[in-house]
Amino acid sequence: MDSNPPLRNIVIVGGGTAGWMTAAAFAKALGRAYSIRLIESDEIGIIGVGEASIPNLTEFNRALGIDEDEFLRATRGSFKLGIEFVNWGALGDRYIHGFGKVGQMADTVPFHHFWLRMAAQGKAAPLGEYSINTVAPRQAKFMRARHDMAGSPLAEIAHAYHFDAGLYARFLRGFAEQRGVQRLEGKVTRVEQCDGDGGIAAIVMESGERVAGDFFIDCSGMRALLIEQTLHAGYEDWSHWLPCDRAIAVPCESVSPLLPMTRSTAHAAGWQWRIPLQHRIGNGHVYSSRFMDKEEAEAILLRNLDGAATAAPRHLAFRTGRAKTFWVRNCVAVGLASGFLEPLESTSIHLIHMAVARILDYFPRAGFDAADIAEYNAITRVEYERIRDFLILHYKLTQRDDSEFWNYCRNMPVPEGLQRKLDLFASNGRVYRDGVELFTEVSWLQVMLGQRLQPRGYHPFADLLPEAEVQAYLDNVQRVVGKCAQAMPTHAEFIAKHCAARLD
Repeated sequence: MDSNPPLRNIVIVGGGTAGWMTAAAFAKALGRAYSIRLIESDEIGIIGVGEASIPNLTEFNRALGIDEDEFLRATRGSFKLGIEFVNWGALGDRYIHGFGKVGQMADTVPFHHFWLRMAAQGKAAPLGEYSINTVAPRQAKFMRARHDMAGSPLAEIAHAYHFDAGLYARFLRGFAEQRGVQRLEGKVTRVEQCDGDGGIAAIVMESGERVAGDFFIDCSGMRALLIEQTLHAGYEDWSHWLPCDRAIAVPCESVSPLLPMTRSTAHAAGWQWRIPLQHRIGNGHVYSSRFMDKEEAEAILLRNLDGAATAAPRHLAFRTGRAKTFWVRNCVAVGLASGFLEPLESTSIHLIHMAVARILDYFPRAGFDAADIAEYNAITRVEYERIRDFLILHYKLTQRDDSEFWNYCRNMPVPEGLQRKLDLFASNGRVYRDGVELFTEVSWLQVMLGQRLQPRGYHPFADLLPEAEVQAYLDNVQRVVGKCAQAMPTHAEFIAKHCAARLD
């Protein structure tokens, strides 16, 4: 029997989305048996780049018991069915990486092999015509999945959110404080370490207050105050694969229609995000300072806004990569303190969610068992690497040759695991998924095809059915998806009816 006593004092260093998601989840799971304190300073702003999620955030909110409409009203949020990529494969290209299914399940092989068979003969519509999650956003349509309509595309709608990250942190702060989390205002000036193993003993604030704890969660953002500045975990730099290292963010006025999708538009040395909320559109330009200066990058962003800018552009610097070790002694890094993967596929909040869930799974006693810590680090390392590979995919699979940046991306060597996936798909359209990785076979399929990686063949079982039968199968899926999208309300109508925020 483990003789180590349970932990009692948890200290979260840093607020923002990472800090308050951690605090809210801990408060919900641990109740008042533990002391949970969060240190943040109003003077230190949050980055606020990420205002889009993937569908997993619905699970996080549901686990906390948060009502979806209440969450969207509080954060002035909207819905998201996928991400549209413009100019990535080549100038003029456009495709949507939609959530949820593509096509309809078949008895023999995945839908896309039948599609590949017919597309090779010019007898299939674009792949996006066979998914409700890609047809609906082009028409500015949205509704929640109708689980009472089994077999219909309307039962298979998968959604995520666009929201104001600052308002979400404020919303979660209220949730956490109601459940006993104590917020301490002030700047951290010093970190005390334990005499024995060198773990964290206490945080000393500018006021002189000393905050001791048993277990520390580093949510200090890119400063990585505890995990790197104090415990020297080390950092693995991935900028040779993900060369963008700067971002400029600016909000602008809303325009109609209100689209239920994020848009990513590739430019000469990076890409621009467009995230529509109820009250504004969030915009940003992620770019490589090796290939473009900040003045040109800002000019490109401001030229490509849909409405008038409502604030001055904010410039941010970052380095893509991850901490070499996420959990060191009695400290775990969550959010940007654990690494930075650019917001191309809206994975930042997912990584916070998974870190918090995993900490609860491996929640320690006072002895901090080395086997638990090693397993946490191993799983998290693989998770980061699989997401990294999916992001690299977007840059590597381009035919653009109009700038030095895209020439570099097109020709760069990629990690072995990613190259294996590319080779496998290029041969006969096969997609495999590691059991722990985030992105599904359908996600890989949409990006690889969307960026012009055409397989040389397809699964031979797709030839077992007569061509007329396969054609009818594809035509029926396309027709049903189209009718379902036509019957859906607009995104703006759905929000007005269910979760409109007060914008005064």
